[in-house]
Amino acid sequence: MNENLLVAMEGIGKRFGENWVNKNVDFSLKSGEIHALLGENGAGKSTLMNILAGVYKQDAGEMMLHGKKVILSSPKDAISNGVGMIHQHFKLVENLTASENIILGYQKGLFLNKKKIEKDIRDFSGKYGLSIDPSDYVYHMSVGEKQRIEILKALYRGADILILDEPTAVLTPQEIKELFDILRKMAASGCGIIIITHKMREVMELADRITVLRKGVRVGTVLKSQVDEKELTEMMVGKPISEKKIKDRKEGKEIGLSIENITIHNDKGIAALKNVSFQVKKGEIVGIAGISGNGQKELAEGIAGLRKMEEGAIKIEGEGVGGKTVRQIIDMGLSFVPEDRIGTGLVGSMDLTDNLILKDYRKEKRRKGFFIQKKKIREEAKKVVEQFDIKIADIDAPISSLSGGNLQKILLGREILEDPKVLIAAYPVRGLDIATTEAVYDLLLKQRDGGCAVLFISEDLEHILRLSDRIVVLEGGTVTGIVKPGETTMDEIGMMMLSGQVG
Repeated sequence: MNENLLVAMEGIGKRFGENWVNKNVDFSLKSGEIHALLGENGAGKSTLMNILAGVYKQDAGEMMLHGKKVILSSPKDAISNGVGMIHQHFKLVENLTASENIILGYQKGLFLNKKKIEKDIRDFSGKYGLSIDPSDYVYHMSVGEKQRIEILKALYRGADILILDEPTAVLTPQEIKELFDILRKMAASGCGIIIITHKMREVMELADRITVLRKGVRVGTVLKSQVDEKELTEMMVGKPISEKKIKDRKEGKEIGLSIENITIHNDKGIAALKNVSFQVKKGEIVGIAGISGNGQKELAEGIAGLRKMEEGAIKIEGEGVGGKTVRQIIDMGLSFVPEDRIGTGLVGSMDLTDNLILKDYRKEKRRKGFFIQKKKIREEAKKVVEQFDIKIADIDAPISSLSGGNLQKILLGREILEDPKVLIAAYPVRGLDIATTEAVYDLLLKQRDGGCAVLFISEDLEHILRLSDRIVVLEGGTVTGIVKPGETTMDEIGMMMLSGQVG
């Protein structure tokens, strides 16, 4: 066996019930290597890595770590064998310090030397360029700093095999560059790094080797130098995918949505938005850029009537929404695709037909006297499935088992069929694969081209720059810039997202 091989997974299979999520998958990781794992939603990437991290136990195949055959029964087993996994949603205790989070559950005793532990962690972090203040509390930290704590936590416990799940999902361009520098230093020191991601540009910039899964099966493992983005996309999807070309933007002059000096508080009673103003014209997509937690949620909910405005005005085609109910705002022509697909947007225990009429069951077109016309609506639901290419086995089954992409299509389909004057799309392609992302883009562009005013909220600057006509940048609940995609760069927007300063 190759002595540089840290991981060798052979013939791995995992099933849930009768469904095989991984089938006969081979995967390897070398010392000093950055290995990207690609695939569409439901391709089996996370399941395979959860087996390596000890979260799941395989139903077929075997695994070797550092040259020894292992059977992992828990994450603790994985950690003791040098495997650490950094999840997309961090597992940190906010009201503890960085050092306390790092040693939590690892160092035990009644009397721990706090100063010595902080010094050890500071010295240890310096080896990898992971600059942190061990005494700083986690709730003070940025998303990028929290991610460093998670990486340090794994390394400090002896991990030399590191798995990162969508590591750049909520980072600014500057934080992404810092992360890539850290990962390269870790690889240079002998660590093996696995990245699960959808972002092709980052794969081509960072990875040494790339493994592609499709429908639970390994399609191939290639060197980065042997492929380009188009070839990788075809490996993932199984067919050529043409990127949607954005037509010349011809937005109208009429204002669809007007935000005028609004102040909105968050759940803690603190101002999440302070004196924010901008407009969205009919036939225009305006992107909202910002690090998560800078007022995006409160903005969307304020427009939709789900959150009270303290000051200012929100108008749809010149008519104020202040003091109106959610139902009245919907009737004014607002459609809202929230970030929480199951919960705020859809009801998982209900079927597709019932979810499609959640907003308009009370209207005459849906009723015959006191009774809902369920048979007629079911026929409409079948047409929606076909129109929006929704993959669903049983139209009468609860939608909770559907993939994120299909749930998003149901949500977008329902809102678009209302023929809205204003459409808010909050993180509509988060966690979606390339093919589904293109389908969602197509739906949003058709709304824009039909004269709808579209507000597009995303943390991914590539998506914002590609789709938006104008970009509003939020930082600390205030507007730090309104720019056009052709007149700015990702780095400039990143600087505005961090501090409101360019250059």
